[in-house]
Amino acid sequence: MTDLSVRAAIRGMGVYVPERILTNDELARMVDTSDEWITSRTGIKRRHIAAEDQTTGDLATLAASRALAAAGVDAADLDLILVGTATPDHYFPATACLVQERLGAKRAGAFDLLAACSSFVYGLISAGQLIAAGVVRHALVIGAETLSRLIDWDDRRTSVLIGDGAGAVVLTPATNGRGLRSGIVGADGSAGDVLKVAAGGSRMPMSVHAIEHKLHRAYMDGQAVFKLAVRTVPGLVRDTVARAGWTLDQVDRIVPHQANLRIIEAMREQLGLPAGMFEVNIEGYGNTSAASVPLALYEAVEGDRIRPDDRVVLAAFGGGFTYAACALIWGS
Repeated sequence: MTDLSVRAAIRGMGVYVPERILTNDELARMVDTSDEWITSRTGIKRRHIAAEDQTTGDLATLAASRALAAAGVDAADLDLILVGTATPDHYFPATACLVQERLGAKRAGAFDLLAACSSFVYGLISAGQLIAAGVVRHALVIGAETLSRLIDWDDRRTSVLIGDGAGAVVLTPATNGRGLRSGIVGADGSAGDVLKVAAGGSRMPMSVHAIEHKLHRAYMDGQAVFKLAVRTVPGLVRDTVARAGWTLDQVDRIVPHQANLRIIEAMREQLGLPAGMFEVNIEGYGNTSAASVPLALYEAVEGDRIRPDDRVVLAAFGGGFTYAACALIWGS
C-alpha cells in the first residue's frame, strides 16, 4: 500500500548539451530563412547539435553522471533508470539499459518511455509513484534527444526549431513535505498525424521508397500543434495545481516545454499569469523535446529562480498528441 507521507523528491540534477552550436545565421545559409524570421516566430537564436559520433545514450549518460554526483548517490544504489526519448540509440535494447551499463548501476531496472516531448514529465510522474509505493527507493529519470538525426534540414518548418541535449534527475523518498504533490498525464491519439515520423516502424518499415520521399524524417503541422497546445495545456496546469491543493497564485514558478515562444506566451496569457513566473530558455537551445523541461528546470535552479520550498509546476506536450504536468515543492 502506498504510504502517503512518502513523496518522491528531486535530490540532484545534471544536464549535458553538445559542444557544437548552430546559429540562426548558419541555418540561413542552409535553408530559406533568416535570423529575424526564426527569432520573431519561435524565440530561438541558436541550438546545440550532436556530433556525428554522439548518440542519445551518450548525452543521457553524461547528464546522468552529473545528476548522481550532485545528489551524492552512487550508481550502484539505483533501483531504476528511466530514459524518456523519441530518439533512442536502437529499437532495442532500450537506451536506459545502455546507460545502466555505462554507469555501473548493476541492480537497477531500466526502460525507455516514449511520449515525445512529454516523455520526461511522464517519466518523473511514473518513477515518483513507484517511490511513493515503496517499490523503488532511488530512481534516475532522464530526458534525452538527438532530434537532429530525424530532421529534414531542407524543411524550414522543422529545421529551425530543434536542438539536441539531455537532462537528468535523481529521485529519492522525502517525508518532509517536499517533492511531488500531484501529476496528470493524458493523450489525444486522434491528433497523432500532426507530428510524426512515418517510416521506420512496423507500419512502414524502412525502405528505399521511404528514404527517397523523406518519410524517415520528422513531419509537423505547426499550426495544429499550436492550437492543440494552447487548447490543452492551460487547463492541464489548472487541474494539476488544484490536485496539489493549491491555487494558481500560490505557484512560484512554471517550467513549460520549450517548443515555441509564441506557444508559451499564449498559454501564459490564458492562465492570466505574469511573464516572470515562466521559465524560458528556448533562445539558446531550441526545442529539445524530452530534454526541454529538465534543461529549463536546471537553469531555473542554478539561476536561483527556484529555491527550497518553492511551489513549482512542470508542464509538457508533444507528438501523440501527449501532455503531462506535475506539481512539486522544491527540495529533498
